[in-house]
Amino acid sequence: MFEIGLSHYLTVAAILFALGFFGIFLNRKNVIIILMSVELMLLAVNINLIAFSVHLHDMVGQVFALFILTVAAAEASIGLAILVVFFRNRSSIAVEDVNMMKG
Repeated sequence: MFEIGLSHYLTVAAILFALGFFGIFLNRKNVIIILMSVELMLLAVNINLIAFSVHLHDMVGQVFALFILTVAAAEASIGLAILVVFFRNRSSIAVEDVNMMKG
């Protein structure tokens, strides 16, 4: 029977990380897509941590994955709250308009 090994998890994580990376650098117009791309990159890191944790029979990777999930949830909630406030003030969430907040 076919067994899913460490290389399969690393391949999926690399694909997710590449999608997140290209999502950030190819789409600089929409803030929500940029935030989702950052979340994809964090999930790819979590897959790597958990895969190596299981492969090495060590719980440290899984603990770090829980910490990263906590930080990702906080980042998403704070980022979306900032976007809602910014949209109420400017009626737009375009990245070009965010640069006007400087100063």
